[in-house]
Amino acid sequence: MKRTVSFLILLSLLLTGCEKKPNTLVQTKERKILLNNTPYLIKGICYHPVPKGETKRSFSTLAQDLQLLQEAGINTIRVYKPIDDLAVLDQIHAAGIKLIMGFGYNQEGVFDMASGTILDYIETYKNHPVILLWELGNEYNYHPEWFDGDIKKWYTALNNTAKKIKDLDQNHPVATAHGEIPTAEVLKNNPNIDVWGVNVYRWDQPGSLITEWEERSELPLYFSEAGADSFMAAPKDDYLAGENQLAQADATQVILDQIFDRPDIVNGVALFSFTDGWWKAGNPAQQDQGGWAPFSSGVPYDGAPNEEYWGIVDIDRNKKEAFFVLQKKYKEL
Repeated sequence: MKRTVSFLILLSLLLTGCEKKPNTLVQTKERKILLNNTPYLIKGICYHPVPKGETKRSFSTLAQDLQLLQEAGINTIRVYKPIDDLAVLDQIHAAGIKLIMGFGYNQEGVFDMASGTILDYIETYKNHPVILLWELGNEYNYHPEWFDGDIKKWYTALNNTAKKIKDLDQNHPVATAHGEIPTAEVLKNNPNIDVWGVNVYRWDQPGSLITEWEERSELPLYFSEAGADSFMAAPKDDYLAGENQLAQADATQVILDQIFDRPDIVNGVALFSFTDGWWKAGNPAQQDQGGWAPFSSGVPYDGAPNEEYWGIVDIDRNKKEAFFVLQKKYKEL
């Protein structure tokens, strides 16, 4: 098995006490995620900071970002690939924020499921107090082409990898981020998944999924993605075309209200997302409209996911109207 954690990182972990017994225990009980035996409500955000003009994630603005995250009342950040930097993990922990650590299936052998090196990462960092959940995949169920056209191969890998993680680490649940609600068959065939995340874009009505989940499963649920962008590809009702922070803010308010109206069923949300991503739809040195044809998806309120406009702050960290909506909601909880 390929070992990608450096000797210096391992030595640093040992010296800082990360190899000792963890002072945090995350478990699940019935529908709840428990942190040290207390129900934990995810007041979260999806976080993938890519600087202007770049295409890869960087933590160069971490200190500034953490101040904004704290100001917004965010207690959890969800990342799409593992963070192999002890200093970054320590900074996030010092800010009082937990991490949902995401892993991909095939990441060229770097802490991925296909190579098995994901287990190297978990063995190294499993006792770090910043960890809330290990999370496998991000709506992979939409991509059977990645698995020779057979999505069952993904679910088999998902369940088998979750079992290996649980054998290695009994202190953190294993989650997955599923595109929309999984079927009863998928739930049955993946017994090693402790927490189900769902990426849901049903206009501004995620509450309809909560009712479906209540009837389908008794496992813990959280919204791994939900939200709205701040660009209207076409006018709708009173929302004008073009950049429109009011449309994003209004949709965010309704979405958050519905999700947190059912704490008996839902363990919270990682709103998508913290910052605009200029790398997604064109020239990474400028903000491109991107998106699909208007009214072709469930994204409020124009049906077009304009990929570079999803942040609650822009790429320069200026707060959008949605920031204050989220802040007010999270501070009330």
